[in-house]
Amino acid sequence: MIGARVVWDQRFMSYDFGDAHPMHPSRLELTYRLCDALGLLSLPRVEVVPAVEATDDQIRSVHTEALVAAVQEVSADPTAAVTGHGLGLEDTPNFAGMHSATALAVGATIDACRSVWTGEAEHAVNIAGGLHHGMPDSVAGFCVYNDAAVGIQWLLDHGAERVAYVDIDVHHGDGVERVFWDDPRVMTVSVHETGQALFPGTGFPGDSGGPGAPDSAVNVALPPGTGDEGWLRAIHAVVPQVLRAFRPQIIVSQQGCDAHFADPLSHLAVSVDGMHAAYELVHELTHELTGGRWVALGGGGYELVQVVPRAWTHLVALAAHHPLSLTLDTPESWREDVARRYGQVAPQRMGDLGGRPIHYGTWGSGYELENPVDAAVMATRRAIFPGWGLDPWFD
Repeated sequence: MIGARVVWDQRFMSYDFGDAHPMHPSRLELTYRLCDALGLLSLPRVEVVPAVEATDDQIRSVHTEALVAAVQEVSADPTAAVTGHGLGLEDTPNFAGMHSATALAVGATIDACRSVWTGEAEHAVNIAGGLHHGMPDSVAGFCVYNDAAVGIQWLLDHGAERVAYVDIDVHHGDGVERVFWDDPRVMTVSVHETGQALFPGTGFPGDSGGPGAPDSAVNVALPPGTGDEGWLRAIHAVVPQVLRAFRPQIIVSQQGCDAHFADPLSHLAVSVDGMHAAYELVHELTHELTGGRWVALGGGGYELVQVVPRAWTHLVALAAHHPLSLTLDTPESWREDVARRYGQVAPQRMGDLGGRPIHYGTWGSGYELENPVDAAVMATRRAIFPGWGLDPWFD
């Protein structure tokens, strides 16, 4: 069995809204180059494979025929007068080849899900995936088609009975939640900055699933300014408990790194070190609960040089069972490449904190409801835990 299957394709760079758009594809190439410079892609149990475009039928397993047709029309002519479906708006502007570019990301996630579900690979990573805002009938929030939802639907169609989706992007994973809102086979867990302060304005603790799937949607809405300690405390106080109760057969995670303190589009203050700790937890939970079946996707992240490449290189390293030290220097060759290609000074080390540990405590050791983070955590625990036979107050 392959330890980690990494889907990489230079054609991922075609998912490009233009140089002025925050979601520039350079972040993907810089991540791939950093992984390569550190030797992760040549490890004995790591396999790097190209992507294959998803078929229209695969995309339509989640999205409407009308949306697919509209995206294909603007792909051929971005100036076409296509109305509706969220197309042509500022956040997700039309571009030539939009359909193929997004179908490639969707196909990569389907491949990742297939390889893990069939036992070909233990873990799989698609950093071009995680387009979690795509809705069944509309594009939104930089996302055209929702690769995570299509991948999960593929798993359900091929025999999976319990799929857990864990989303730690700073933005609520609204599109995936919407698709599976009333499906008890899928638990969606999203830890994000509160919708009172950030797009898409949704994902509150009381949003807990449809009538056919009560307590299947788990939302932790954190206050602006939350840093490493509060962010990790919230994740550890909710995610392991609900996943253990749900007993998933496979975990699909969205590892957006836009909760970082340097990200220009959010208000949280998490470090690369904090993200590394969260990735470690998800990895550990896959081995505890699913026999190691883990599909890890990219997502948001708009500090293109300083944050995204380091965060997702740590993700690949953990999937490869070859974790990297947070005090490790980034390769000089990679830093020189960043300077030559992008005219920027690359980060010197793989972490932000110089090895300083992050102390976040455990819920069982006590909580303070006057603390905004603890209050947010308790709101989620009170909304969700009783339905799973869990005590909101104690672990």
